[in-house]
Amino acid sequence: MATSSSLFHPIEKELYSVEHNLKSVAGTRHPILYAAAKHLFEAGGKRLRPAIVLLVAKSTSEQQEIKPGQRRLAEITEIIHTASLVHDDVIDECSTRRGEKTVHKLFNTKIAVLAGDFLFAQSSWYLANIGNLEVVKVITKVITDFAEGEIRQGLVHFDPSISIDDYIEKSFYKTASLVAASCRGAAMLNDLNSQMHNDLYLYGKHMGLAFQIMDDVLDIAGSTKSLGKPSGADFMNGNLTAPILFALTQEGKLDQLIQREFSDERDISLALFLIKKSGGITKAKDLAKEQVQAALCCLQFLPKSAPVSSLKELTHFIITRLS
Repeated sequence: MATSSSLFHPIEKELYSVEHNLKSVAGTRHPILYAAAKHLFEAGGKRLRPAIVLLVAKSTSEQQEIKPGQRRLAEITEIIHTASLVHDDVIDECSTRRGEKTVHKLFNTKIAVLAGDFLFAQSSWYLANIGNLEVVKVITKVITDFAEGEIRQGLVHFDPSISIDDYIEKSFYKTASLVAASCRGAAMLNDLNSQMHNDLYLYGKHMGLAFQIMDDVLDIAGSTKSLGKPSGADFMNGNLTAPILFALTQEGKLDQLIQREFSDERDISLALFLIKKSGGITKAKDLAKEQVQAALCCLQFLPKSAPVSSLKELTHFIITRLS
């Protein structure tokens, strides 16, 4: 089975450059903000989002070249993603991320909020310097989407009446919007026609949704070691995801556990058992596979090349990474 690192081969040098530049993004003159931002980027991560941007850039270039603006867009995408994680961790009161202490645990909540704000501001400054107003419009919309996604999620904590459609919509705002906008932005910087922009936007949307659904599966089926944070953390906080929503249609007892917000010490282990027993995980994986197929359909217009092959394999990897 391919690994994510082997799929990055066509953009290996560019991704290394992005990684190096991300660590210098923290170049603020304030030592606390510098330390917080440096801690975030040195914690690592999959760097999936910048890799997708770089692969889209190469896949849509006749010369298979990546322009400086596209390389910068890949960095901006990861900065925005990281900023959103900082704020997420504060809201969800997470203590670890990627196996490291979260910023608000390492410093405090005020510093974490300011560090997230700083990264959002830094991304906006870099974005403005790309010099393409249409790309600026596309990417900045993502930041408002994040806020809307958080509000939507906050309003339905421990609410078993939410639908799969509600879940998909919230997941778009919180995760897929950034991937979709970044793919469109990379295409726009290659002067493609509007239909191609739309196809790549939809590719990113479906790819982002598949990734989020599989993350939610991993939250229940994965281990604390593999996740870099406690397993089951999301649904313990009342975030009802695809595996839980599918399980609710089969297991009435699960509804009762959610209604009482897992108040009994045995509720979490019982909920995990019911989710697995009901087939909720399998149904969630099937939903992710549907999103992967929809994403791949959006790439049909691209001619065969090594970057396109990597993009397609990376899309399949979203599903197989749990195997």
